[in-house]
Amino acid sequence: MANRAANQCLIQSICENVKPSLFQWHFPRRAFSYSPSRLKASERRRGHYEDAYAQQHARQRKAANLARQAELKEQRAAALGDPIRGVTTPFIRSFDSNVPEQATASIEEVSHTTTSSSPSEPPPSPAHATDEAHLNYYLTKPELADSLEYSRSLSEPLVAENRERADPTKDAEEARRHNAGHKTAAEAISRIVSLANASSKERTRANVQRIIDTFGRHSTDSHLRLKAPSLQSSYSTVAEQKATPRAGPDTGSSEVQIGILTAKIRILADRYEGANRNDKVNKRNLRLLLHRRQKLLKYMYKKERGSDRWTNMIEKLGLTEATWKGQIAVE
Repeated sequence: MANRAANQCLIQSICENVKPSLFQWHFPRRAFSYSPSRLKASERRRGHYEDAYAQQHARQRKAANLARQAELKEQRAAALGDPIRGVTTPFIRSFDSNVPEQATASIEEVSHTTTSSSPSEPPPSPAHATDEAHLNYYLTKPELADSLEYSRSLSEPLVAENRERADPTKDAEEARRHNAGHKTAAEAISRIVSLANASSKERTRANVQRIIDTFGRHSTDSHLRLKAPSLQSSYSTVAEQKATPRAGPDTGSSEVQIGILTAKIRILADRYEGANRNDKVNKRNLRLLLHRRQKLLKYMYKKERGSDRWTNMIEKLGLTEATWKGQIAVE
């Protein structure tokens, strides 16, 4: 206690001897976290925000940046394409009429409504049934031609045994009448077996068969080159297994399944886009098919990217990057 009291007396005596003018100076109070340079920067920013011209210039730059971002977003979306339909190609358009893309008939000619040119001649069959690659009721063109020829032979008028008593005029009239009747019957049969008059289920079956014939590897392996082997497979020491011989047409490869899903997606999209926007069942089915096709396309992109199989499938089905990249939403 004595030492503490002595120290306080010493400090008091020192303060009394110091000149009071030193303690009369007033220093500006300033936070230790700000330096003079930072004070100037904060003052410049404050003045910049108070300037009306600078504020208008900043708003213009912001509006220009937002407009450019929206433009780039639209360009990227257009480059990706439609995730549901993709690009409509001649092969895709032929799903509606079942007329092959090599046919000479135009889209306007392929229609369900036909008109007769003259009362004596029957009107042409819808969708030009003679150009169709597939017929309804699982019929083929050779079978239809053989059946019509057999019916023609059965319905021919009998020839009189005694040709001396036969009337040539009457025979010619019967032959003309028989030919006209057979022509009318053949036209009626071609209309019946035409897929233009078939149900949606029969058209889908025919389209599936066309897809199998177009993309099946039993037919594409003969004219499409295989993908070049990778370095890992070329340097691999594991003995390659012999491919199992194919039995029947190829129905399980990725490109065939993608084509079948594309045909089914087109049907559901047509139904959903019209007055059936509130059809939740079809919306769910469409979403499931889209995601199933997206998985197959990702697998195909990983395995066959750059090959002739991939290029042939993308070009004919009109599939864009949006069908296998990013998120697919059905609104």
